[in-house]
Amino acid sequence: MLPEAMNGQSRYWIGVVSASHVRRGVEGGFAQLCHGKAGPLRRMRAGDWLIYYSPRTDMAKGESLQAFTAIGQVADDRVYEYRMTDSFVPFRRNIRYLPCEEVEISSLLDELSFTQGKRSWGYTFRFGHVEIGREDFLKIAAAMLGDAGDRMVM
Repeated sequence: MLPEAMNGQSRYWIGVVSASHVRRGVEGGFAQLCHGKAGPLRRMRAGDWLIYYSPRTDMAKGESLQAFTAIGQVADDRVYEYRMTDSFVPFRRNIRYLPCEEVEISSLLDELSFTQGKRSWGYTFRFGHVEIGREDFLKIAAAMLGDAGDRMVM
């Protein structure tokens, strides 16, 4: 089931995170970006949408994946610290994730404005968090959500 219809106020983001870390976030209902920095999370607002792109299965020595791995909506405006260890206290924010399928980016490279015709398309993701346009979001969401994505209303 889709959350409330998207309105024209929503912004759309891609977070770049390994698939194993994405799974932890989906299971816990949170987003954590750019090695736990608060800045990227603070740029998002309640009602915005986040799609995770995972270049690898695991952070350090994972296999190449290059797929969109999760999609969800920012639940509220709360950005908070979460103590993972004594020396690592990253920032997080709550996300309502939707059930979805992983989608290899190669199937969408010619359709997305930020990859179309670019040999070095991966450069777009170098900062770990990037805003994308509504049309690109809808193309990715449709691929990840199937029929449910087709019913997303702006």
